[in-house]
Amino acid sequence: MMEPSLHQAFSSGEADVGKRFEQFYIAVEQSPVATAITDASGHIEFVNQCFLDVTGYDRDELLGQTPALIQSGMTPDVVYDELWTTLREGKVWQGELLNRRKSGELYWEAQTITPVKNTAGEIVSFVTVKEDITRRREQENELRLMSVAFDTGQATFITDTDMMIRRVNQAFTDITGYQSHEVVGKTPRLFKSGRHDDAFYRRLWQTLCDTGHWQGEIWNRNKHGDIYPLWQSITAVPDADGQVRHFVSVFHDIAERKRMERELETQAMRDHLTGVYNRRAFDAALAQCVVDSAHDQHPFALLMFDIDHFKRVNDTYGHDQGDIVLQQLVQRIKGCLRASDVLARWGGEEFAVLLYGTGNKGAWMLAERMLCCVRQEAFSNHRITISIGVTEHLPGETHEALVSRVDQALYEAKHRGRDRAVTSRPVPG
Repeated sequence: MMEPSLHQAFSSGEADVGKRFEQFYIAVEQSPVATAITDASGHIEFVNQCFLDVTGYDRDELLGQTPALIQSGMTPDVVYDELWTTLREGKVWQGELLNRRKSGELYWEAQTITPVKNTAGEIVSFVTVKEDITRRREQENELRLMSVAFDTGQATFITDTDMMIRRVNQAFTDITGYQSHEVVGKTPRLFKSGRHDDAFYRRLWQTLCDTGHWQGEIWNRNKHGDIYPLWQSITAVPDADGQVRHFVSVFHDIAERKRMERELETQAMRDHLTGVYNRRAFDAALAQCVVDSAHDQHPFALLMFDIDHFKRVNDTYGHDQGDIVLQQLVQRIKGCLRASDVLARWGGEEFAVLLYGTGNKGAWMLAERMLCCVRQEAFSNHRITISIGVTEHLPGETHEALVSRVDQALYEAKHRGRDRAVTSRPVPG
């Protein structure tokens, strides 16, 4: 044990010794490193000002106490067992402990504890030098968290300001097919698909420079040559001085989403039973055709037909058989049409056909061919006929007026005995 205490030694009457101890005391007291001295049993005999600043305690609250006063209770006992085993063997112990300030705040510190021996080799005290490493530990945890997020999150690559790739993660490799060593030191031009013009990339870069961020849909090419859509986000990362040092690009493959969107769009446009366009989609196509015709003056025609006495089929054989007849009829009619013609189920057993670039004469010839094809076919062993209304679009005519005229022509065909086509008489107005 120190005898008497260190503080008393500083006050001893031995001038030379006292002078040296005073200089030592001042140096340790003003040291920026937290320092404590305990006796051999671990009771605190001295702490410097930095130790007080770190822990928040006053000196008189610490002297005579053991370091248990600042322990958090969260450090495993095995750590302290190893600490005391090392010190009792006369060896220096180094490690990190989670302690608690007087305010109750937890903090991490790195400690070096050195046994002090007398001339007989007996341990008489311990000198502890401590460094508050709370911020460092927080930064390490943040870096670990960022590393985990980088390696397990969305596909990511990091470039410098020259757009040279510096790092990629595993998700990047999974999507692009490129290993890290194949892309580091190269630029993202490696992934260009050719689908975007130079203006697209100029706008992207300008937005990134102006705002520090860009995101949007982009088509890239993977290592195997496949072109696929991505949703990509690029962020400029500045340093402490505000100068951009890196760009971080995060992206994910949206090919499946695009496929589902197309499928949903198709479903929204198609009749669920026959697979042809539904009325909503056909109305849109017809309205667009009217607009286009006003600009290019190209003719187009409209046919509308339905199955004669179809109610008898449903009533006699059931709606399931009626559905089969509708499906077979659609396939038969498709065989009469060109690839550019648009077939739609208008409703029930009624259908419409839009004929691009075709006038009244061509539409009439198609109607005759359709009538003949249906007469010659047995639909699920049932013989059916159809009635058809035919008309050509008039210059300046709205699509509503056009539909009204073809509907009237269909009504006239049924009124005249069915199994026939009737063309409307184009009347301006």
